[in-house]
Amino acid sequence: MSFDSQQFLAGVPQQPGVYQMLDAHGEIIYIGKAADLKKRLSNYFSAKHHDIKTATLVARIERIETIITHTESEALLLENNLIKRHKPRYNILYRDDKSYPYIYVSTQQEFPRLGFHRGAQRLKGHYFGPYPSAGAVRDTLQLLQKIFPVRQCEDSFFKNRSRPCLQYQIKRCTAPCVGLISQSDYNEDVRHALLFLQGRSQQVAEELAQRMDSAARQLHYERAATIRDQITSLRRVQEKQYITQAGGDCDIIAAASEQGMGCVQVFSIRGGRNLGNKTFFPRSEADNTTHALLTAFLSQYYLPSPQAVERDIPAQIFVAEKLDGLELLTTLLCEHSGRRVQIRTGVRGKQARWIAMARQNTQSMLKTRLLSQSTLLRRFSALQDLLHLDERPEHIECFDISHTQGEASVAACVVFNSAGPQYSLYRHFNISDITPGDDYAAMEQVLLRRYKKIEQGEGKIPDIIFIDGGKGQVQRALKVMEELQLNSVLVIGVAKGADRRVGQETLILPGVDTQSNNELQLPPDSLALHLIQQIRDEAHRFAISGHRKRRQKTRSHSVLEEIHGLGVQRRQRLLRHFGGLQEIARAGIEDLAQVPGINTSLAQRIYDTFHNST
Repeated sequence: MSFDSQQFLAGVPQQPGVYQMLDAHGEIIYIGKAADLKKRLSNYFSAKHHDIKTATLVARIERIETIITHTESEALLLENNLIKRHKPRYNILYRDDKSYPYIYVSTQQEFPRLGFHRGAQRLKGHYFGPYPSAGAVRDTLQLLQKIFPVRQCEDSFFKNRSRPCLQYQIKRCTAPCVGLISQSDYNEDVRHALLFLQGRSQQVAEELAQRMDSAARQLHYERAATIRDQITSLRRVQEKQYITQAGGDCDIIAAASEQGMGCVQVFSIRGGRNLGNKTFFPRSEADNTTHALLTAFLSQYYLPSPQAVERDIPAQIFVAEKLDGLELLTTLLCEHSGRRVQIRTGVRGKQARWIAMARQNTQSMLKTRLLSQSTLLRRFSALQDLLHLDERPEHIECFDISHTQGEASVAACVVFNSAGPQYSLYRHFNISDITPGDDYAAMEQVLLRRYKKIEQGEGKIPDIIFIDGGKGQVQRALKVMEELQLNSVLVIGVAKGADRRVGQETLILPGVDTQSNNELQLPPDSLALHLIQQIRDEAHRFAISGHRKRRQKTRSHSVLEEIHGLGVQRRQRLLRHFGGLQEIARAGIEDLAQVPGINTSLAQRIYDTFHNST
C-alpha cells in the first residue's frame, strides 16, 4: 500500500517541530525540522521537480511521524539529538569523538611538568587546547621537549629518582629531579613553554636571541650554540602555525565534495595558535553539495546531545560558504556557551586567507581519500573500457619535462598501478646535450635512456605510457618505441586545452601507423579522465621538484645575491634570524617580513626565488 500524502498532510499542523520518515520495514530513513511542519512536508509531495536524492527518499516513505515543539529552536535541538541517536540513511551523518585532549602544565608545583590530559579539568594549573586529536597533543609535546627541556615524567617517577634518566642524557630534560638545575633557571624554561602555548612564540624567540648574543659576547660558545639550536627549532614550529594572531579563539570550517564523496575539516585556533585540524567524511546516500555538508555539520558538531561529549565552542566560527538559517544556530550557541558566539561567512582580509587554507587542505584530504583502492580500481577499469583493452592495465608510466627558459632541464617518470602511485619506482633524468628548451629532444632522450635499461632486463615494460604533451612529443615517443622494438606499448599524449583548463584535455592516440594520430576529448566526469589527470599531475609535480634541486646545485654562488634589493646587511640579518640558507628557504612570507629591513614586497621576492619554477 503506497503512502497517501494528501490524507497525511490534511492532519499536519502549521507549527514548528520535527518529522521522521519511515520505510516499509519501520526504519527511520530521514529526520528533519521545520518552522512550519505542514508547509515543509507539503514541499516533498508537490509537483515540483526534485533532485534524485529527494525523489528516491519520497519513493521509500511508508509513514511519517511528527513531533510538535514550542519553538524552532527546540526543533533544531531535538532534530540534532534524534539524528545522532537513529543515524538515518538519508541524513548527512558525522561521527562524534568521545572527548578532546589538552596539554596540562602543573604550574602549582615546585618543578612543573607538561603532560597529556583528557577528561575533567580538576587539577590546579594551566590547560591548553582542546587539540583535535591525541596525536596532535603528542606531536606538540614532543616539539616542546626539543625546544624547552621541561620534564614530562609522572610525579611518581620524578620523586623517586637518584640519578638522571635517559631524557637528560639526550638533552630533552635538565634533571630537576636530582638538582642539576636551579629552580629559577627551570622556571624560566617553563615560562617560555607557557608563552609558546599562549601563542607568544615571537616573544620567546626574541628573548632567546638576546640570550644567545649575550652568551657569545661572554665567549660561552657552547651555550650560544645550544640556544641557537633552540631558536632554529622554534622557527620551524612557527612555520607550521600558519594562522598567527595575538590571542583569540576560533574554528575554521570548510567542505569539499567530488565524485560522490564529501569531506569536512575543522581547524582549531586557540590562543592565536593553529592546534591542527579534524577531518570528517560524512555518511550519505547522495552526492551532496558543500552547502548541504556544512549546513548539516554545524548543528551536529556544536549542539549538545546525550550521545556526544560537549564541545568547546569558540567565540568565532568562520565558515567557507554562505549558509542560510545561521541566525537560529548562532542564538542557540550563545545560549549554550553563556557568551557571544559569531558564525561568519564571506569574510575578507586575514580571515579570507584562513578560509583559503582550510579549503586547500580539505580538497587535498578528499583527493587522498579518492586514492583508495576501490576508487582506483574503478578508474583503471574505466580506462580499460575507454581504450578497448583485453585486460586492465597494471603498470602505467608518465613522463614530463621541467625547465626554466631551457636551464637545468629535468625529465620525470612516475609509475602507477591499481594500488596507486609507486613512489619507489619514480625516476628523475637530468637532460643534457640538447638545444636548451627543446622539449621534443628532451623527451626522446629520456625515453631512450629509460627503455634501453628495460630492454636490458632492468625493470618492467609498461602497459601504457602517458606523455605530457601534444602530437610532436607523441611522434618522438613512437619513434623511440619503434627503434627499441617496443611497439606493443601503448603511447598516449595528454595535451592541455586551449585555455589550459582542467577537464579540457585532449588525448592523442596513435593511429594505424606512426605518422597518424587520433584525438579524443573525454567528458569532465569520466573516471578514465580522472585517472589520467591524476597521473599527469603527479608527473608534473615530480618533474618540478627535480628541476628545483638541479637548478639549486648548478648555482655556484648564494641564491640571496640574485635577489634585487637584498644587500649585504639584509642578507646578514636574514641569515642571523633564521640561522642559515636552508631555514630561509623553508620560511613563509610572513616569517620573512618579520626580519628588520625586509618589507612585504621584498619578502615576496625572496619567497618566490626559492619556490617559483615553470
